[in-house]
Amino acid sequence: MNLLKRSLQKWRIPLQDHPDPRLHLSWNWVQLALIVLPFSPLLASFGIFFALLALWKTHAQLMLARPFNQGLIALSILMLLSATFAARPGDAFLGLFNFLPFFLGFAVLSELIQSPAQLRRMAWIVVYTSVPVVLIGLLQMLAGSMGWQQPFHPQILWVLLEWNIDPKGTPPGRMSSIFFYANVLASYLVISFSLAMGLWMEAVGEGRRTKNQEAHKIPNPKSQIPNWLSCHSQVLFLTLAFVGNAIALILTNSRNAWVIAAIACLACGLYRGWYWLWMGVSAVAGIVLGASFAPSPLREGLRHIVPAFFWARLTDELYPDRPVPTLRTTQWQFALHLTQQRPWTGWGLRNFSPLYEAATQFKLGHPHNLPFMLLCETGIPATLLFLGLVGWAVVQGFRQLSSFGDGRDRWILLTFLIAFLSCAGFSLFDITLFDARLNWYGWFLLAGILGVSRPSMRMRDEGWGIIHFLRDHD
Repeated sequence: MNLLKRSLQKWRIPLQDHPDPRLHLSWNWVQLALIVLPFSPLLASFGIFFALLALWKTHAQLMLARPFNQGLIALSILMLLSATFAARPGDAFLGLFNFLPFFLGFAVLSELIQSPAQLRRMAWIVVYTSVPVVLIGLLQMLAGSMGWQQPFHPQILWVLLEWNIDPKGTPPGRMSSIFFYANVLASYLVISFSLAMGLWMEAVGEGRRTKNQEAHKIPNPKSQIPNWLSCHSQVLFLTLAFVGNAIALILTNSRNAWVIAAIACLACGLYRGWYWLWMGVSAVAGIVLGASFAPSPLREGLRHIVPAFFWARLTDELYPDRPVPTLRTTQWQFALHLTQQRPWTGWGLRNFSPLYEAATQFKLGHPHNLPFMLLCETGIPATLLFLGLVGWAVVQGFRQLSSFGDGRDRWILLTFLIAFLSCAGFSLFDITLFDARLNWYGWFLLAGILGVSRPSMRMRDEGWGIIHFLRDHD
């Protein structure tokens, strides 16, 4: 552990200590995994694996005794049975890699994340690392608009780091940055956008409170810079990150992400009492929806105000006359039809695609809805257990909100809940867990929610922010 710390200090990468000294090493590996996750999911997976090795010696029995982890073991058995009786067992067993390793990773993460301070550290890391992702995406769109045609494909040791950045976007005209498709980037951005918004609102509130406290003190000519100015750097950085994430969300041209981001803003604004934000987002959303779906002539009048980029996308006029097999309703109906034929074990993971192609002569990777995919591929019992476990963890998080005496503790937990529900809401209209990065982010968020909701683990928040992040190990 000391060697790891010295190496990190040499490269000026400070890490937060764990409240339990026995868990320092594992928590350091998890923080490193979260830092590299957007850029190399393989390295991040190694970091979580090393955290598991360090944790297993002292916490193996406790992890196995956790009811939630026992539920994941039962779910794993059901999925293995489903793969055994699958229509194409080879594909089904391969599909298990999208679930079983992440169940194990969740068990590690939920054991390590014990305090709101750790949630705040994780949120800062996600927001920090979202900045280069957004910048790469903006450069991608700029290069495409300037006529650049050559894709940028950096690769290190095959899959250690592999990006494929097309200047035209993937699909053309939509920002995808370092992700393989615009919708995957959009799913990533609804998470980073929600966390950036939560940290930004907290920093603004703390800055106002500190400034008011300074204003009521007697001025001292020899005093150093007022405390509220130290919050200014937080607010400035978070404002830029928040706006950058919002712009990138727009450029992904994802209707799902637009709606989810608007709902997240409304939820945060309402909880914080920022009614100006709530009314502003409501007004903008109402105008855009009016330009899309209002009756004539109101619709035509609003379309003189709202760019076609928005209303034509919401009404699907940008992509008219879509083939029937590409419609989500068609895919969902077929998934339910498959569920009726094999309700107990399903057809096996990764089996939807060949079955759909055989029925429609159209190749499609998944049914664009995670519950429907699980129903038809793993069966009703496994799906209900999966949704029940996730739902139970979210309910525990909401119940924990009333137990935190510190308002900042409640706010960071609520921010995680909003970010996770944004990620989960996106999975109702698209499935991005096939990208290991998005899969890990979802389990990171859920592990944080469940970890701090266990009463025996709760620690008081010590206010980790940008200043602490930069100075922890100086």
